[in-house]
Amino acid sequence: MGFVLWALVGYLAGSCPTGYLVVRLFRGDDIRSFGSGNIGATNVGRLMGKKWAVGVAAFDMFKGGVVVLAAWLCGADAAIQAAAGFCAVLGHNFPLWLGFRGGKGVSTTYGVVGFYDFFCPWAALLGGAVWFAVMKGTKYVSIASMAGLFAAACFTIVFRMPLPYTAAAFAMAALSVWRHRGNIQRIREGTELKVKS
Repeated sequence: MGFVLWALVGYLAGSCPTGYLVVRLFRGDDIRSFGSGNIGATNVGRLMGKKWAVGVAAFDMFKGGVVVLAAWLCGADAAIQAAAGFCAVLGHNFPLWLGFRGGKGVSTTYGVVGFYDFFCPWAALLGGAVWFAVMKGTKYVSIASMAGLFAAACFTIVFRMPLPYTAAAFAMAALSVWRHRGNIQRIREGTELKVKS
């Protein structure tokens, strides 16, 4: 029962549509009507600027990480923590409140991985460093996001984190690739937007 309960808690926490709420509250618009139609930080940044994007990304990381932390504080084992974190990413990607049309889960995944193993942030931080390097080198946020998440998953092995965390990290990275399939197609066609700086 604990597994199901924490999976549900994770999903509901992840379902908080941060980007959608920010744009709705501060602009009165629906973020899904702009740019890529995504509710994540990248699309919010295109519409409202980098500061807003950073704020949305930070909260999306927090909502994933806090679920893992709460599960740990309640004595849940690594498998349950991993499941709760994975379900938080599912909630972000497929939020109940928006007809299951959400973001791509990148920031939320970093938050989850950063809080695995009782807040051992190194895998997430180094994955973030890979994200930054790839983004600067390619100017594609989508490529950087996928590379960074797979790097973070690999770093869970380097730091010998429990197997459930590693399995969940790779599953979340694979889910991100699937969510970026439209971006991948646009990259192949040469129509994917690059960041300006």
